[in-house]
Amino acid sequence: IADAFSMTLECEKKGTEPCMECHSCKQALGKNQPDIIYLQHEKPNTISVDDIRSQINNDIGVKPYSSPYKVYIVDEAEKMNVQAQNALLKTIEEPAYAVILLLTNNAEIFLPTILSRCVRLSLKAVPDEKIKAYLMENYEVPDYKADVCVAFAQGNVGKAIELAESEDFNEIKNSAL
Repeated sequence: IADAFSMTLECEKKGTEPCMECHSCKQALGKNQPDIIYLQHEKPNTISVDDIRSQINNDIGVKPYSSPYKVYIVDEAEKMNVQAQNALLKTIEEPAYAVILLLTNNAEIFLPTILSRCVRLSLKAVPDEKIKAYLMENYEVPDYKADVCVAFAQGNVGKAIELAESEDFNEIKNSAL
């Protein structure tokens, strides 16, 4: 959803969804749109204050290169330590052209001051039968395989699609069985 949202913001055709044809959309699909920035962190279980300062705070003052917005995507944002959250506080309210997406499974871990400055969008798990039908209709996945993908996806359509298309998942599942 974060990718689709950021692509829609940056799409040159300015519709309600990305056109998938303009230069910006093609760049975003290739993960090389210069105004969509994915935060990277070296430590596996921590997003440090240095990560926030170097990749967001020190970059946000630079206007977008080719798009109306600069979109920062922080996946697993719950891994930000308290110092990183404090470093992000002032930045959240910075330029109008900046959008910071904090993706998490546990928003309650954030400082109250962070939560008060954010628009919160809670997503619900998609029912298993809908995911199964979607996989079977759109990806031609046989029902037995769709059942396994749905069980592992736990209501996440993207994860179910990824599992259905993954060669590694099938190999691991077969060896486990």
